[in-house]
Amino acid sequence: MPVVRIAVAQGVGTTDSPDGEWIREQGRRVRELMRRAADGGARLVLFTEAALSGLPSWRVMSRDPDRLAEADWSRVDWPLLAAERQQTIERAGELGLWTVVGSVHREPGFGRPFNSLYVISDDGILVGRYDKRFLSPREAAVLYAAGDHATVITVDGMRFGCAICVEARMPEVFIEYEALGADCVLLASYSDAPAAESLDDRRPLAYALLTEMWVAFAVPGTAPGTMTSGVAAPDDRWLAQGRADGTRQVVFADLDPDNRTVHAGYDSGRAWRTRHVTATRGRLGRFELLGSSGPST
Repeated sequence: MPVVRIAVAQGVGTTDSPDGEWIREQGRRVRELMRRAADGGARLVLFTEAALSGLPSWRVMSRDPDRLAEADWSRVDWPLLAAERQQTIERAGELGLWTVVGSVHREPGFGRPFNSLYVISDDGILVGRYDKRFLSPREAAVLYAAGDHATVITVDGMRFGCAICVEARMPEVFIEYEALGADCVLLASYSDAPAAESLDDRRPLAYALLTEMWVAFAVPGTAPGTMTSGVAAPDDRWLAQGRADGTRQVVFADLDPDNRTVHAGYDSGRAWRTRHVTATRGRLGRFELLGSSGPST
């Protein structure tokens, strides 16, 4: 399998009201960074959660800003957002660049939109969409509908799974992608806390080590000192990370599946883990209560 160069963008994202001016600016920034990624030889670029649409809080979108109330999504300029999406799709085809970009997505027949990742192929076709499945309490209460399936794409023989933000706190998501044979998980988040105060940027390292997948991690990074985008390798290190200076930038990483130095574990790593998980599955429900007269089930 060939080495696949990927890019992770940083410096795009807003929590302001999704008006026309912001949507146009977000689209312009996304396409600017797509050009940088293509110029750097990337085959795929990942953007943060809601990079195209912005990610306004429940207070911004609430029908009643004084309390937790249902979001008023009619305030979004949906035709303009669709036009920006189409321009982005066309630019991906022009650049020959797989593009995974976050946006709020409205689906006919659903009362609420989804928090989604659009998957655009290198020939300029929208080939898929991942809808966030595990929502925070406030998201579930007033903002979004939940997705219902995993999404895996193949680029140059390498398999990529998709995840969004708080799903980084769900090990099940990464275990599922490991079982689906993914080589890398594309984790798009809107984590904008100071890097020194957050655990969110450590989870990609942990999941990469435990599942032996690369984890590409996209965050806004629009303010100096906040968390940065990067790519975590299966050997418990950052293969690449952005600069914490608040500027728009692209982080590059070369994923080489034949480089055994980045694969941890014994006996070819994942094969060893899979073999032991299969062998012990029947015993996972058993436990022994200390102080009892014998094992319980």
